Amino acid sequence: MSGCHSVEKIGGTSMIATATLLDNVLIAGRKDAELYGRIFVVSAYAGMTDLLLEHKKSGRPGVYTRFVADDDADGWRGAMEEVRDAMHARNAEMFVSPDTLGQADAFVDKRIDGLAACLDDLARVRRHGRFCVQQQLLTVRELLAGLGEAHSAHNTTLLLRSRGVNAVLVDFTLWEQSDLRTLDERIVETLKPIDLGSTLPIVTGYTGCREGMVQRYARGYSEITFSRVAVLTQAREAIIHKEFHLSSADPKLFGADRTRRIGRTNYDVADQLANLGMEAIHPGAGRGLRQAGIPLRVRNTFDREGEGTLICGDYVSESPRVEIVTGIRRAQALQFFEQDMVGVKGYDAAILEALARHDAWIVSKSSNANTITHYLSAEAGMMKRVIDDLQSRYPDAAISAQPVAIVSAIGSDISRPSLMADALGALASEGIDVMAMHHQIRNVDVQFVIDVAHYDAAVRALHEVLVEDGGDAVERRCAA
Repeated sequence: MSGCHSVEKIGGTSMIATATLLDNVLIAGRKDAELYGRIFVVSAYAGMTDLLLEHKKSGRPGVYTRFVADDDADGWRGAMEEVRDAMHARNAEMFVSPDTLGQADAFVDKRIDGLAACLDDLARVRRHGRFCVQQQLLTVRELLAGLGEAHSAHNTTLLLRSRGVNAVLVDFTLWEQSDLRTLDERIVETLKPIDLGSTLPIVTGYTGCREGMVQRYARGYSEITFSRVAVLTQAREAIIHKEFHLSSADPKLFGADRTRRIGRTNYDVADQLANLGMEAIHPGAGRGLRQAGIPLRVRNTFDREGEGTLICGDYVSESPRVEIVTGIRRAQALQFFEQDMVGVKGYDAAILEALARHDAWIVSKSSNANTITHYLSAEAGMMKRVIDDLQSRYPDAAISAQPVAIVSAIGSDISRPSLMADALGALASEGIDVMAMHHQIRNVDVQFVIDVAHYDAAVRALHEVLVEDGGDAVERRCAA
């Protein structure tokens, strides 16, 4: 099981497009032996994990959040029935055969009834005030997360079998198992007996393991499973199927006719995208693939013929160019000013410790003699807690935070002449003031910190001059 197969992950939005997924990805015109030599790692259907845990963006409570709150004895039970209804509805949309639909619904009911019984037992224990169930709540979160991936993987297996494909469900969710092996041990021991030449494994994106996938990787756990499966089975290529191409900018700002599919780039660029919160691949997953020398391809589920974007460790564009313009629409600039900082060590470390305690995501930072500024992907509420924390330690420091936007031009080599002058000129022509700028010597990215209100205009201006006009200018210079 090395070198001849691909490991492919299907995102949640792609999972709900059943017919397209079959036509463009799972079968896509293949027959007989062509169907095999692949391992699929599947996410939960879009929106399902939100119902099980909490809504990723709005925070709307799901089963887990309602159970933890314990403010309504029937609240989590109602939320669980909402999950059951949603899963049954998804099954009904996918399966016409009464027998297959019955199998899909029975699987869902067994898992939900088992989890509900577990939560009932824990709720009874919790009523006795002397019992601390904090550790058990972490386990509950893990079990609930795994339910979403088990549902989608089981359905996908049934769907493929109904079309004559020898698909097998590989359920990593630790359902009804008590042995807590490591992530790598579970993957190796489970996949080793499977003949990839005649079997198509459908793997749950969630893996129950000693490390605790949700606790450690939050919502990025399915990409970690995907990465480790690829690394441990020595795949020739890792592929992620998303609902969009990896493009030079958000097509919603321009229209697809003006943006460009990136085509090729490297893991350094993927890291910069992850740092800005773009979901190309989880940084931990990308790290494993890069270290193992496995190329990653990001494909658009809805473009059957498109080759997507290939990400490799050693790729550098033939001529310097900006590959993508993106950023963070609303970040926070945390400014720490202390007049007595000059020549005194320890301030930077203390700020980093505070940011780590509050789990703040650092995008970039800058400093001078008496000021350290961190640019963070964080909410205002978190910033208040961070400032209170730092102010208690440094009562004489002036500490403040303000919302900003960050727009970044990224590429495997952006060292083209006049890039900075062109970028600043484009922003100035739109009346956009640059509050701060960060340009690393490695020439992989440059970040412009601007007012939140100017984000869209800044992305458009930079894309036009650095990607559209800039790319043409570079080609003309190289031709000359």
